Amino acid sequence: MARRRQSIAHVSPGSSYPIGATIYPDGVNFSVYSRSATAVELLLYDYPGDRQPAQTLRLDPSRNRTFNYWHVFVRGVRPGQIYAYRVHGPFEPERGLRFDASKLLLDPYARGVVIPDKYSRAAAAAPGDNAPYAMKSMVVDLSRYDWEGDRPLRRPFNETIIYEMHVRGFTYHPISRVTPSKRGTFAGLIEKIPYLQDLGITAVELLPIFQFDVQDAPAGLVNYWGYSPVSFFAPHIQYATARDPQVAVDEFRDMVKALHRAGIEVILDVVYNHTAEGNQKGPTFSFRGLENEAYYILEQDRARYANYSGTGNTLNANHSMVRRLILDSLHYWVEEMHVDGFRFDLASILSRDETGAPLANPPILWDIDNDPVLAGTKLIAEAWDAAGLNQVGHFIGDHWKEWNGRFRDDIRAFVKSDPGMVEVVASRFFASPDLYAGKNLGPDQSVNFVTCHDGFTLNDLVSYTEKHNEANGEENRDGHNGNLSWNCGVEGPTSDPVVEELRQRQIKNFFAMTLLSLGVPMLLMGDEMRRTQQGNNNAYCQDNEISWLDWSLLEKHADIHAFVRNLVRFRQELSIFRDAHNLNLTDLLHLAQIEWHGTRLYQPDWSQSSHSLAFTIHGIREAFHVMCNAFWEPLEFELPSPPRRSANGWRRIIDTSLAPPDDFSTLEAAPSVGTAAYCVRPRSVVLLATEIIRRRELPRGHNVSRSPAAVGMKKG
Repeated sequence: MARRRQSIAHVSPGSSYPIGATIYPDGVNFSVYSRSATAVELLLYDYPGDRQPAQTLRLDPSRNRTFNYWHVFVRGVRPGQIYAYRVHGPFEPERGLRFDASKLLLDPYARGVVIPDKYSRAAAAAPGDNAPYAMKSMVVDLSRYDWEGDRPLRRPFNETIIYEMHVRGFTYHPISRVTPSKRGTFAGLIEKIPYLQDLGITAVELLPIFQFDVQDAPAGLVNYWGYSPVSFFAPHIQYATARDPQVAVDEFRDMVKALHRAGIEVILDVVYNHTAEGNQKGPTFSFRGLENEAYYILEQDRARYANYSGTGNTLNANHSMVRRLILDSLHYWVEEMHVDGFRFDLASILSRDETGAPLANPPILWDIDNDPVLAGTKLIAEAWDAAGLNQVGHFIGDHWKEWNGRFRDDIRAFVKSDPGMVEVVASRFFASPDLYAGKNLGPDQSVNFVTCHDGFTLNDLVSYTEKHNEANGEENRDGHNGNLSWNCGVEGPTSDPVVEELRQRQIKNFFAMTLLSLGVPMLLMGDEMRRTQQGNNNAYCQDNEISWLDWSLLEKHADIHAFVRNLVRFRQELSIFRDAHNLNLTDLLHLAQIEWHGTRLYQPDWSQSSHSLAFTIHGIREAFHVMCNAFWEPLEFELPSPPRRSANGWRRIIDTSLAPPDDFSTLEAAPSVGTAAYCVRPRSVVLLATEIIRRRELPRGHNVSRSPAAVGMKKG
């Protein structure tokens, strides 16, 4: 990084607004919030690792403070200036006050963070001055970038296929064929956009890209996932090709612009529920040293932090200042960085008050829900937290969609042949009306997924019955124990062709059920080529080949990749998914022409011992018949007659038991099925389809609204 020394002419009182470092033609205005501080110093540095500042500006409370904001205008400061704060005040943990003027503090609103070569998390937690080892803020120029007319895409949810991915892990593997200097960066991701387009992805959901503390991990390991934020505005500098915050900002924008040109939206996984400062033994980076009792939820013993996040602390999201911070951050990423949406990590925490109690109408959630800047932005809630608050199906607000954890668990259980799953899986196929039908919302309320970053990959879900997290250094105690996984007979990799064939089939079953269900499908990076984490279901600290996408798997598992690619395209062409957004879920299911079956027509088996399900859908332009056999023996399914206005009778589009290329066919090339029954092999999914010549009359026979997928979950 180039030397940052700049001539400073003089200072003036400045303004409390805007918060943060704001560039003007003749200098920069600095403003920071601290209600209880007795003194604030602004320190200007030449280099990230400097022990002494080039200039120290002690703010005068009578001139440089307006209400709870400390501010100063410094003439001569330009973009690239490195700065930090020292904040003085009482260290009285029993009152919730933890001021420590020996620690350098980041500006919570800084657009850039620099990290010295000798950065030390431990130094921020130990007594004494940590200046040469501390992260520092940097003034970043947002005005000079040329967006070339770019805008967020505003793609409807019903047309969305989400791909959850890690910026570094997607391209860092040595055989990724990305330019070596760009591997693991925003710029490297650009080189893989053609792959995402070819797969049919319409939105990437990026694991956290806010600056996070890489040292927040067990000894000898690093924080890889990024759920350890130190800033809510600065892009992670390690994802840039140069360790310069200005480069990070510009390259992030380059990535967004390139993805938009390819028709792909950018959704950020955002962590507004905790920070990297941890519990009472943790480091002081920023919030703790500025106004601890405002930023965090504290226990009744004010010296201790509430821990609803499972990481040591919990942000006090409904405090007025924290609400402002969150909204300002969201506005920044939409207005200045052009992102299309957000997935809120542990979003249920945002519904808690300063005592930790859930609120009926949390101010911050309604602020976000009704915000005009965010009106066209995708908002997705992980509607639970680490302390047991689960709001799936009843998250606050009208704008929010939800990660459907019930879809994940129920589909996993059904596919591995657990008893009593048929009725709930029927609901999952149709956007979970048992969870969402009463909210007057559309079928896209449910974001459907089987795997995500947290847990097994899809390959490992069918290859390991137990987690294998020994590499994390916690004696395999970390990570979820209840994974609803099954190794298909052998734990881990195997050369047994029978086991491998079964694993392939189960993987295709998961993809078929996810992509043929109403709702918004989300796929995990690399599942389409059977990426493995070697049985590690909590690889948050594994910045190595356990986590990186091994691109050689694309050739090794080309058959799975082709199956997923074809299935995505098939879904995107179907009228039922394109048209479903015009109705709310309740009306859709009342009007839908759905017929439920078991192995016998119109006789679904909802019993505990059942492992089979079939249903027929009569759409406007297509009709489908789906058969799911999660039993360990083949089952003969009776077939309904093709619709009277069928163009060509039933054709077999998907049979997951067949070897490629017969496992998937386009409607035009699919073989005809003219028999009265179809033998579905063990643990397989079959889809038959036909085109409708013109609009079909409403059926007169079976009362389809009494299916389990209908409102009220009534049995047929």
